[in-house]
Amino acid sequence: MSQETEMQAYREGLDDLAGHYRKVLTLLGEDPEREGLQKTPMRVAKAMQVLTRGYRMDAHKVLTDALFKEDYSQMVIVKDIDFFSLCEHHMLPFYGKAHVAYIPNGYITGLSKIARVVDIYSHRLQVQERMTQQIKDCIQETLKPLGVMVVIEARHMCMQMRGIEKQNAITTTSDFSGAFNQAKTRQEFMNLIHNHQT
Repeated sequence: MSQETEMQAYREGLDDLAGHYRKVLTLLGEDPEREGLQKTPMRVAKAMQVLTRGYRMDAHKVLTDALFKEDYSQMVIVKDIDFFSLCEHHMLPFYGKAHVAYIPNGYITGLSKIARVVDIYSHRLQVQERMTQQIKDCIQETLKPLGVMVVIEARHMCMQMRGIEKQNAITTTSDFSGAFNQAKTRQEFMNLIHNHQT
């Protein structure tokens, strides 16, 4: 990738962002002129723009770009979608797997598009609870299916590295709509996403 092409991949404000990280290094007691740190402010600025690229992406459009009329009305599940995000409270990573199901109501979308929706919302400053709801709402509002359910299982570095320092804690969140308000339907989904572990 040429330098010009690489710069086009980043958003406006990259130089300003790098300048702020240079100041942060100084405030932490480091010397940003030290050999190992001279390029760090720009590296971090670029990394942060990549990690927050979801702000300039439209998750609804991703789904409608691959919308197909289909009479299938059984559960469609995309499970074990790996994701990485940044906690908005400490800007430390949380990561794990998302499991998404929907029951079509005349239309389906490309399976990879479900994973893209997860990618878009995870590439923002987030809390796991909101991200779970945003994914569910996006699919419900765009596809208008008979129901949607999202389950996210994640490890939070803010719990592992600081504060309570519990390395093995996993946080699980869920949100659902429509047909998934029925306990039987929710249980079927949960059985299907975890049957590989039994």
